Amino acid sequence: QVQLVESGGGLVQTGGSLRLSCAASGRTFSTHAMGWFRQAPGKEREFVASMRWANGDTYYADFVKGRFTISRDNAKNTVYLQMNSLKPEDTAVYYCYAERGILAPSWGQGTQVTVSS
Repeated sequence: QVQLVESGGGLVQTGGSLRLSCAASGRTFSTHAMGWFRQAPGKEREFVASMRWANGDTYYADFVKGRFTISRDNAKNTVYLQMNSLKPEDTAVYYCYAERGILAPSWGQGTQVTVSS
């Protein structure tokens, strides 16, 4: 199993920035990719960004391209999500996940991001 602990959420004004962190522990060698989903009230969970562990390839949802950046620190088994130019519609609970091939993915507990207008 892989345990994920997120941090960095909070309240920010429109146009502001936040950086989310997700620290992985446990059987991290089984991780193929890590990334972020988000879920706003009354909406389904949606993909935000991810990074392949083997080659560092990154993927983004269209609605965050140019504003959010995913990065990692291999030594700390941590993935980050730098969020700039935040909008009220970015308000959601952000969940970190670890993709583990044929194994079930691991999920963090979520961190709240609130963008005020």
